[in-house]
Amino acid sequence: MTAAVRIAVAGAAGKMGQALIEAVLADRESALAAAIDVAGSPAAGRDAGERCGRATGVLVGTDVDAAVRAADVLIDFTRPEGTLAHVAACARHGTAAVVGTTGLSNEQKAALADHARTIPVVFAPNMSVGVNVLLALVEAAARQLGPAYDIEIVEMHHRHKVDAPSGTALGLGEAAARGSGRVLAECAVKAREGVTGPRKEGTIGFAALRGGDVVGEHTVVFAGAGERVELSHKATSRQNFAAGALRAAHYVAARRAARRPGLADMRDVLGMG
Repeated sequence: MTAAVRIAVAGAAGKMGQALIEAVLADRESALAAAIDVAGSPAAGRDAGERCGRATGVLVGTDVDAAVRAADVLIDFTRPEGTLAHVAACARHGTAAVVGTTGLSNEQKAALADHARTIPVVFAPNMSVGVNVLLALVEAAARQLGPAYDIEIVEMHHRHKVDAPSGTALGLGEAAARGSGRVLAECAVKAREGVTGPRKEGTIGFAALRGGDVVGEHTVVFAGAGERVELSHKATSRQNFAAGALRAAHYVAARRAARRPGLADMRDVLGMG
């Protein structure tokens, strides 16, 4: 019988952290090895499964090095600065990492890639299987529809989300840009206000909505003459992200066992590359 993958969860007190803990506890091939949160968190010292009604014997801690030493894989959906510190600890101790944190700068992404020289890392702005299928569809649609169709991306998230556009929206923009032979950094329009003039040909526009408890909704609009094609994904629960993260955790655990470091994304995990 194959040993369960030992998983540490960062941001254990948050909504996504709790969804990840529930998913790990429900998976027979995974074991909750550690749960961590920031110093001063009200969850610190309490059982990691308390909020979901499970006694796990794993207490939420604040010592990152101790957590990653106890685990095969760390799953992190926190904030950029915390994530980079956590992955640096993983690199020190040979622990694999799954990163779903959004809002990383280009420099932070480069630092993540540097750590992946010594450990296996999966980094994706969205771990949902459905969203990753959507990324492939958007790239194909952009390629087939061509320059006659204007591309706009609309996303909505809960009122507490701190970055905009979302990492998933930017990922969809990258997919649309690849499919249409563009470079997103050269054609993205992330805000419009006032007298902006006619829409510039070849741009990819973004609109970010925030409110309520919306988990995540994304729509890519291809607007042509006389018709409009829309590709959408709506998340009604964080469990789909947690399920994708678990698949990624098992992927990097196997690479760790085989001593195969490197940076991968969900296309690699799902065999879509």
